[in-house]
Amino acid sequence: MRGIASKGQLRMSFLRIALFTVPAIVLLGIVSGRASNSGYSNGWFAALDKPAMMPEGWVFGAAWTILYILLGLVLAMILHAQGARRRGLVIGLFLAQLLLNYAWSPVFFGLHQPEIALVIILLMLALAGAAAVLMWWIRKAATLLMLPYLAWLCFATALTVQIIQLNPNASELAPSRGSADIAL
Repeated sequence: MRGIASKGQLRMSFLRIALFTVPAIVLLGIVSGRASNSGYSNGWFAALDKPAMMPEGWVFGAAWTILYILLGLVLAMILHAQGARRRGLVIGLFLAQLLLNYAWSPVFFGLHQPEIALVIILLMLALAGAAAVLMWWIRKAATLLMLPYLAWLCFATALTVQIIQLNPNASELAPSRGSADIAL
């Protein structure tokens, strides 16, 4: 017998998807940050001059945990919207910006390349913004859940720009991990 799924069945289908996407996105974000020694415990980062609007370290951990949970829910909503027009494009844009998101910490904190990290975050912002606009036609709630992420990306972009301005030679401040350079 073939029939239309009930609201309860649809809700359970969404929950099954979200039970995968939310932990996966959070876990990959944690791995990206830990692998690149993100945050104030990073010696190179600690040596940089920080802008006045730089929050305390715990704010980043709390913010990114919340944002990754929201991104997991957004992805679940879009994956659940089977048959929606432009769904494949939205998924592609979303995953592309998410990969850039996971690359940002290793480039900034691990490789000590704030200029390249700025390019990455600008691309991330453009892709996430385009995905959010297109999501509106698929799931309005998904677009609304993207708004805090987009706001945080704008804030993170401003922080990155200010760090570059305050530290014009930031990439030379300390040798990258694995480098044989000796600071004189």
